[in-house]
Amino acid sequence: MSGMYGEIALELIKELDRHKGKLPAFQENELRQALDEMQILFEQNQRDVSMNIPGNPEFLAALHLRHAALERNKQCILAYLYTRLKVITDMRWEHGPVIPANVRANMTEQEVQFFANYNKTLANYMGSLGENHGLDLTQDLKPPKTLMVEIRVLQDYGEFELEDGSSVLLKKDSVHFLPMSQCEALVQQQIVRIVEKQTSQHKK
Repeated sequence: MSGMYGEIALELIKELDRHKGKLPAFQENELRQALDEMQILFEQNQRDVSMNIPGNPEFLAALHLRHAALERNKQCILAYLYTRLKVITDMRWEHGPVIPANVRANMTEQEVQFFANYNKTLANYMGSLGENHGLDLTQDLKPPKTLMVEIRVLQDYGEFELEDGSSVLLKKDSVHFLPMSQCEALVQQQIVRIVEKQTSQHKK
């Protein structure tokens, strides 16, 4: 076996570190190589143990080294798979129930199925909250700095009904002052944008 034990498995972790918060293409070949290395290490240890050479320091050192390499590979592989699933679940909260095409292209069939199951479970749970109308937990992920915000409409939308029963007409380039909690979905859909207040700097 060329190279040091665990190099391939460690490269899987480095790949994720280079794409923090994103989902790179699944490294199937590297994963299989790391698993093959684990199988070889396991078989070598099994063979040496069956030889039963007590008191041989070189034998014990090799045994411990291969066992440590097995554990390292296992931890790297589990961390690689878990981190990818964590990125996938985070995307559901940030981008909604539809996976962007460029992200889906980097997912395995199992990861796509995991996302679908997670999405269904989350939707069922959110639907069970509130008073007969559910509660969207993906809104208000960060506490608002203010309860009301000024928005500018980016495209014609029509009547938008507020939670208090009133409605506003969202026409392109119109400006409104609305509750932050009811604007986030419109912002995500790029129907409106929040007007940033310009703060003046005073020289002392």
